[in-house]
Amino acid sequence: MLPEFAKFLKAERDVSEHTLRAYLGDLRDLSRYGATVGLSGPADLDVNVLRAWLARQYAMGLARATLARRTAAARTFTRWLHRRGVLPSDPGPLLGTPKRTRDLPTVLAQDDAGRLLDEMDVTGPTGLRDLAILEVLYGTGMRVSELCGLDIDDIDSSRKTVRVFGKGAKERMVPLGEPALRALGDWLRAGRPNLVTEASGPALFLGVRGGRLHATSARRVVHSRIAEVGEMPDMAPHGLRHSAATHLLEGGADLRSVQEILGHASLQTTQLYTHVSVERLKQVHRQAHPRGVVD
Repeated sequence: MLPEFAKFLKAERDVSEHTLRAYLGDLRDLSRYGATVGLSGPADLDVNVLRAWLARQYAMGLARATLARRTAAARTFTRWLHRRGVLPSDPGPLLGTPKRTRDLPTVLAQDDAGRLLDEMDVTGPTGLRDLAILEVLYGTGMRVSELCGLDIDDIDSSRKTVRVFGKGAKERMVPLGEPALRALGDWLRAGRPNLVTEASGPALFLGVRGGRLHATSARRVVHSRIAEVGEMPDMAPHGLRHSAATHLLEGGADLRSVQEILGHASLQTTQLYTHVSVERLKQVHRQAHPRGVVD
């Protein structure tokens, strides 16, 4: 029944390709487990089987985030089975949700972020592209999948904004700073024309063969460019996203504005995702508290 369930996820839930692959992988694992304990099909699923499956994952040492996702996949599947009449009742709501840890990615210091972007080798078309990639990722805090999905027309240089399509195909407008606009202008003028092919279409960022840049390639760019500069922590594009949010907060941005820029549906997500540095808290305390002034 997984092919039919996949169609449901795409048509009615409009999940991303990443979520679709993850859910189907989780449910294939559940199917294999069901076979080992004698289940004949989805109609035999009950809360005891689901709990035993999740307990087995926990015993194997899976991360809490993975367990939480597998619980969500099982709940979505059993709800769908119940709606189709395969299950007389839905056992999903009886499952507990593992609490996710709040492990935060490494954050670049503001000086390191400036050094990374100012000292990058921008020789050739790929050099211009890579600088534009990092300027946009750090300057907007967008996800790497959102960056790779950008088209040329999504950039509005006159208004200094970029149109971003986030999770669930939700559209938002994000400001673009002058460094990002300059890097994009250089890439579009002197870099992209050297890589463009018939397969390029409207894609803003291109791979070396002219097709739309893949997220894996964008991650490779970030890792390699940070390694070239040296003396700073290695990180993925998600680390640049977190750095952007942190630096916005350190600069005085309110949490609601950061929520809009990052494209979070819930402010609670932003609160978990971002944090204010201790130095920023000390600064606020010194400025605002009557006993906070230090001679």
